[in-house]
Amino acid sequence: MFSHIYYGVSDFERAYVFYSKLMTCLIIKERFYDRDKPWAGWNSPSSNGRPLFVIGKPFNGKVHDQGNGQMIAFSAKDRATVTAAYDLAIENGATCEGKPGLRSEYHESYFGAYFRDLDGNKVCVVCHEIE
Repeated sequence: MFSHIYYGVSDFERAYVFYSKLMTCLIIKERFYDRDKPWAGWNSPSSNGRPLFVIGKPFNGKVHDQGNGQMIAFSAKDRATVTAAYDLAIENGATCEGKPGLRSEYHESYFGAYFRDLDGNKVCVVCHEIE
């Protein structure tokens, strides 16, 4: 369905350190890193190269501005990984948008956590498995 999802960032190196830690926790592999562009991308090791999650400076050269109502949700293998990813994000400067927990308003086994990255982009980590 998706080729890639791109999040603009204001400080590429700071964002790269943040997302590198988060992606390692979620077992999502780095596919490229180019400080000169600057941009970096990750995807699931089980995929055929797509979709990619990419961070970088906005292409139009303007200042990054997070959107209202926009969010990306990363799948986690289990609820413990959701909690670990959330804790790691908060420890590295993210702000809480919803602590890890069940959210039955979505479905009975939806276990998610929400935070804003260092640039205010909204991120979710979720496990849909029944445990």
